[in-house]
Amino acid sequence: MTVSDSNPKKIRAAILGASGYTGAELIRLLLRHPYVEIVLITADRKAGQSIETVFPHLSGENLPDLMAIADVEWAGLELDVVFCALPHATSQRIIKGILHETGHDFIDEMVIEQSEDYANAIKGSVKVIDLSADFRLRDAAIYAEWYGGEHDALSLQKEAVYGLSEYYREDIKKARLVACPGCYPTAALLALIPLLKEKVISKDGIIIDAKSGASGAGRSLKEANLFTEVSEAMHPYGIAAHRHAPEIEQELSVAFGDELLITFTPHLIPMNRGELETIYVNLSAGKTADDLRDVLATRYKDEQFVLVLKKDNVPTTRQVRGSNNAVIGVFEDRVPGRAIIIAAIDNLVKGSSGQAIQNMNLMFGYDEATSLEQMALFP
Repeated sequence: MTVSDSNPKKIRAAILGASGYTGAELIRLLLRHPYVEIVLITADRKAGQSIETVFPHLSGENLPDLMAIADVEWAGLELDVVFCALPHATSQRIIKGILHETGHDFIDEMVIEQSEDYANAIKGSVKVIDLSADFRLRDAAIYAEWYGGEHDALSLQKEAVYGLSEYYREDIKKARLVACPGCYPTAALLALIPLLKEKVISKDGIIIDAKSGASGAGRSLKEANLFTEVSEAMHPYGIAAHRHAPEIEQELSVAFGDELLITFTPHLIPMNRGELETIYVNLSAGKTADDLRDVLATRYKDEQFVLVLKKDNVPTTRQVRGSNNAVIGVFEDRVPGRAIIIAAIDNLVKGSSGQAIQNMNLMFGYDEATSLEQMALFP
């Protein structure tokens, strides 16, 4: 389905796992999309509740009540696009059923009796945009190593298109399954891919010091996420073991043309949303920080969501809060032969739901910025 006239038919969208922060952002942004109708929202833990009780800021929008996936009457939904905001492992089983890879047992025994209706409801050109990690890694062995279990939809894993919009745009347009990048990889890859492609930095010695607001840890109840645990403190986590590391390495290796390893340490900081990465790199022989800035500025001069700042201008999270923008700055290190790159995004928008909608726009032939035009909120 593409936009073929001035009043195209609205596509029918489902959001699976809508009670988390990414689900809330998907709803917020899609409600202002002129070509999308949200016809189904699921959240097993909040099933039966109205969206107003879960997210008061979405009151008055005439949205359907939240449902458990097993209770959905799929017949007649005629879905065009499904956003899957479910945990890894769960996501792959659901998507496997959506894309007709499992016959009649795509979720679990609770829905076997509904599978025929489900298959009829989604038959055709339904497209899936996955916000989990299940389809980001191309190597099944690496997925099993980092996510603790074998992949259950290997044929789809091979088919999935990595959803970094600025780099896989043409593939995304033709895809039926898009795997949206993680928030940390999004910022890191936008900053580093052009530099590695142009060989203006070394593939060795890349250090990514990343910091994210507390929403990056999800909405489920966890002791470590309590206000008294997070407020007035900053702490690293997943040291040398965070699951976004192999995802970053996968895409940077493609860009450089050779395998590489990075040092990546994320930190949780006491703010709601936003992400900032300070990246340390070794310059190639004869290159300067100005050369790096020129490479980035040239690559992104026509990209509406990526801004490369002029010399000495420093990216901050306040420049991107609530927007789908990424802001990048480059600085000369006092250590000879090194440079410092700083990238800022909103982890819930460009790092998650906004990028998912950007990919949806590509998949359905809409202008890429549709419903993503909001400028950053300040203060």
